[in-house]
Amino acid sequence: MNIMLIDDDDAVRMMLQDIIEDYNLGDVTDSLNNATELTNELLSRRHTDILIIDMLMPGIDGIQAVNRIKKDFPGKIVMLSQVESKDLVGKAYENGIDYYIMKPLNRNEIVSVLKNVSEHLRLESFAHNLQNSLLSLNPQAAPAPAPKENLRTRAENQLKELGILSAPGAQDLLNIVAYIEKCGGEISALKSLFTAVAEQNGASDPAREAKAMEQRLRRTIFQGHINVASMGVLDYTNPKFEDYAPLYFDYNDIRNTMRLLENEEKPSPSQVHINMKKFIYALYDTVQRDK
Repeated sequence: MNIMLIDDDDAVRMMLQDIIEDYNLGDVTDSLNNATELTNELLSRRHTDILIIDMLMPGIDGIQAVNRIKKDFPGKIVMLSQVESKDLVGKAYENGIDYYIMKPLNRNEIVSVLKNVSEHLRLESFAHNLQNSLLSLNPQAAPAPAPKENLRTRAENQLKELGILSAPGAQDLLNIVAYIEKCGGEISALKSLFTAVAEQNGASDPAREAKAMEQRLRRTIFQGHINVASMGVLDYTNPKFEDYAPLYFDYNDIRNTMRLLENEEKPSPSQVHINMKKFIYALYDTVQRDK
């Protein structure tokens, strides 16, 4: 994988490059301190597969830069930021980024995200090449549809792994995953997403149901956070903990919760940052990759 780094902080770019090289995650083709020169022509010339870009930079910020290239860029975009505003995070996703990573950077989260992105790109490339091969063998015949596994079952299994299949918001998550699949994988702003799911399920007052759904999801994802942190307390080397902690949650929050549990303290929702957009995207992406 060819990776381009854009961040005005030299230390961040050096850390990213070290992680990428240490874990053989790809080749860093460019390490830029601003997005002024970012164009589709540059990305194409460098054969860029993954663009890692900071949100807030002098001159052209990350969202502006992504808007300029996203339409014609076939690769994946990972955005970095210290900003925790739900509105700004939602705006970043709406403008075409594929993953969002909070600063300060966590090595395990960077590795997990880049592995997921690389696997996603490889699967897309394989499907594209396979389709082209079938068409070249018999251009007049439409390719036979591949048998689909049950997406709901895969999502249920993932929620079971996280220990939240029976939680109040589990059904909401299953409905959301099904709706995103119906929309071709597009994840809109959360408020719009929740309202659309409520309308699809026949709610008499979709706006009110969307607010109730948000609260159920917040409680459910918080419970998943506690379950994963507990898993880490019991066995820090547990492969599931290593995968789920950075994939679904903020890794620093998980570590803080682990410390509370180790001291026999009960974590409260106010002590945990719940990133619902990240959780929903990770859940959908995971069940898609499990096909």
